[in-house]
Amino acid sequence: MQSVAVNTSFVTRTAGTAKTGVRAVSLPARRSPVAAFAVRARRAAIGRTSLKCNAAVAAAADPEPPSVDMSSVALSGLEGQALKINSWPTKSEVLNSIPPECFKRDTAKSLMYAAISTALTLGCGALAYFTIPMTMAYWPAWLAYGFVNGTIATGCWVVAHECGHMAFSDNKFIQDAVGYVLHSLLLVPYFSWQRSHAVHHAKTNHLTEGETHVPKVKGENGTSSQKRKEIMGAPLYGVLRLITHLGFGWPAYLLAGVTGGPVRGKTNHFLPFMGDQGKHKLFPGQWEGKVYASDVGIVAAVGGLVYWASVCGASQVALLYGLPYIGVNLWLVLYTWLQHTDVDIPHYDTDEWNFIKGALNTVDRPYGPLLNFLHHGIGSTHVAHHVNSAIPHYHAWKATEAIKKAFPEHYLYDPTPIVPAMWRVATKCIAVQKNGDRYTFAQ
Repeated sequence: MQSVAVNTSFVTRTAGTAKTGVRAVSLPARRSPVAAFAVRARRAAIGRTSLKCNAAVAAAADPEPPSVDMSSVALSGLEGQALKINSWPTKSEVLNSIPPECFKRDTAKSLMYAAISTALTLGCGALAYFTIPMTMAYWPAWLAYGFVNGTIATGCWVVAHECGHMAFSDNKFIQDAVGYVLHSLLLVPYFSWQRSHAVHHAKTNHLTEGETHVPKVKGENGTSSQKRKEIMGAPLYGVLRLITHLGFGWPAYLLAGVTGGPVRGKTNHFLPFMGDQGKHKLFPGQWEGKVYASDVGIVAAVGGLVYWASVCGASQVALLYGLPYIGVNLWLVLYTWLQHTDVDIPHYDTDEWNFIKGALNTVDRPYGPLLNFLHHGIGSTHVAHHVNSAIPHYHAWKATEAIKKAFPEHYLYDPTPIVPAMWRVATKCIAVQKNGDRYTFAQ
């Protein structure tokens, strides 16, 4: 083979091994054009083979998700949109789409909204006290009052909910003081709920580790519910579900963890030692003490109600406070239920779930200008709320528009009016079954 001799002072090409006065290095000589072309062709072929191998490895590592059988799924106003999504943005990509100003908290503005909701609630109560006689003949008026003022007082609940998410103020003392007082007056254990609700956000639509409105599974814990529906018929069963969910769902959740994550067992928001005490303990570490601190607020509120009843009579407390209290519970359960449940909203097991899937499988709904004013838009900006719960409600509208614009295929808005949507969920969302890489409600 020809060689090229190289040293620091000259280069000599010879037919044998090159020698220099300093050192000798053997290098390949220049190839003929034909040989060079052959080498380049061989390298290109090797490169193409390598790319094909890499593609095959990537496909094996990240296979195409199994397709969802749409024939077994009923459709909501979303028309199956959530089930057609197979690729997802990252959490940081979604957060980066939201304008930075949406994350800024304004204490004065937050206090203003808290004052508005509180004043409206107290004003409605005073109006009823002075205008509706407390006699059986006026029971329809009192029922109407309970629903109306319960609807208004839900605004107070939403403000306290915002405190629990640390979206109210940069001043932690003001934030927790407002949240603690408002929630305690509504018999909500502030810190206990703050923790369980944070878990709900962290594990939204997770089939086993979610928190609140976790669906039952067909053939497992959902069998009895499906049989009841078959025996009773869909209309009667739907009415029963609405009564149990909206009337008793909230206290059942607080006291026994009903509809909470199966991995946590029967939890209790007043007794932190209830439920799973291992990996999935609902109130670990310092949260145990915070549960008891929440209990103090509840005991104080109940004590105030007892004193009020002893002075003015139990009937006055039941009418002015008890009926709106039931109305508040109705609304907060309905919001959580409808924002995460529908016939074509999927849930995921541990292998398939991630945070952004849960957040973007949240649904915004048309609650209308009045309810959005009273409830600070919680039901119509819920997707943004789940993407980042520290966004104050008065910035959530702008954040919602940004998410909708950046991720139109992922943003879910169901235009179905609330009452038909509620009936559909109550009658058709009974138990889920495996469908492709996710779980959908069996029909």
